[in-house]
Amino acid sequence: MKPKIDYTLYLVTDRKLMSSPTIEESVEQAVRGGCTLVQLREKESSSRDFYKTAMKLRELTTRLDVPLIVNDRVDIALAVGADGVHVGQDDLPVEVARQIIGPDKIIGVSASSLSEALKATEDGADYLGIGAMFTTDTKADAHLTAIEELQRIQEAVSLPIVVIGGISKETVSFFRDSGIEGLAVVSAIVAQKDIAGATQELKKLFLEGRTNV
Repeated sequence: MKPKIDYTLYLVTDRKLMSSPTIEESVEQAVRGGCTLVQLREKESSSRDFYKTAMKLRELTTRLDVPLIVNDRVDIALAVGADGVHVGQDDLPVEVARQIIGPDKIIGVSASSLSEALKATEDGADYLGIGAMFTTDTKADAHLTAIEELQRIQEAVSLPIVVIGGISKETVSFFRDSGIEGLAVVSAIVAQKDIAGATQELKKLFLEGRTNV
């Protein structure tokens, strides 16, 4: 049975940007500030180091009772018992990832256009990460997604949607009461001196605009 996921504030780790000495400390502070979901993203680690970090985060997120998603690496997600995996357009196809990871894990897919979102939905994704919504240092080559394209995706698919790319306290107002399920955030949380405080502020700003809260 798939875990129930609260997508409200979705932390994506980034070792290069974090203000804390370890990823574990960064994640713990973010969760204590109100982060509801964690994605471990390790673009430059060896497989062994990725696995070791994922094991530490699996123990931590289990203790803190938040789901853990592993970016790209289905094998690492399975090895540590993560709640799911997130794949991009250049990673394993969703249907292949599903065959490997099984029916009880969450699969998220990055999409920047309506056609990509429809394909991911058809292939069996559980949620969509839409963006990049704004320019961001974490992914300089990302294709930007217009707000109008986001709205078209929302109209066409019923999957939970989180937005990513340049999400910060300055841009969160674009998504107030927009109907999306959550914000996927990197530097606006992990790069801040007060990680818990930054998390709490972002979540408050987002939820203030939701009429169903």
